[in-house]
Amino acid sequence: MKINDGFNLKSVCGEYVIVATGRKNVDFSRLISLNESAAMVWEAVVGKDFEIDDVAKVLLDNYEVDEATAHKDAEKLVASWKEVGLVE
Repeated sequence: MKINDGFNLKSVCGEYVIVATGRKNVDFSRLISLNESAAMVWEAVVGKDFEIDDVAKVLLDNYEVDEATAHKDAEKLVASWKEVGLVE
């Protein structure tokens, strides 16, 4: 998987939001906010090919969670990104 081009993470007034740029994303009318954990994962995988296991590893490396919880949370996060068209 890979995060689609033209989406950038910005910090606005202490909140993390995804901003769509470029002609390809002109019809993208959603405001997507990320919590601190999701923003950290975004920064770790943006511009790279990644799998669910890579996302889970970021969570495991930064939070005190067990592997099953990290993997489940990673699946949910990536699914939500796919649902709104951020990930191909």
